Amino acid sequence: MHDTAKEYDTVIELCKDIFLKKMNDYGTAWRILRPTSITDQIYIKANRIRSIEEKGVTRVNEGVVPEFIGIINYAIMGIIQLRLGPGTNTPDEVIRQMYTDCFREAKELMLAKNHDYDEAWRSMRISSYTDLILMKINRTKQIEDHQGHTLISEGIDANYFDMINYAVFGLIRLVVEKEA
Repeated sequence: MHDTAKEYDTVIELCKDIFLKKMNDYGTAWRILRPTSITDQIYIKANRIRSIEEKGVTRVNEGVVPEFIGIINYAIMGIIQLRLGPGTNTPDEVIRQMYTDCFREAKELMLAKNHDYDEAWRSMRISSYTDLILMKINRTKQIEDHQGHTLISEGIDANYFDMINYAVFGLIRLVVEKEA
């Protein structure tokens, strides 16, 4: 029997560890990015995953796991940028707390949807998570091109949260379940 909440927490710790180590190395240099640039960074990572899935080989000695981690961390950066706006002088502790808060919100959203959908994601192919992330990126770009305005749809932040959760599902399947 799976404990989705616990598996999710394992992914949070993996991603947060990398985020904090990179923040130690680079600071918060990413704070200068506009959300549109962050969306493009997520696109690069998701497109690379799809390329690896289709080709079955890589020339750079990194697989899809680091790319799913990157999608999660960039999506959280995107949410932070939407909330704070691009800037350069945000204390590390504020960023750490916002990162934790965003991941908590993503987990709460996943648990609510997971209840309603009865863990359907466990029966999906990992490549479907990739495609859904790419679709969410295209939706996000469309909303960004409309300066964030929608007629009926959720906003950019909702798409970032969905990208986080699809990438978490990929990591649960690729890392957490394999370690169990």
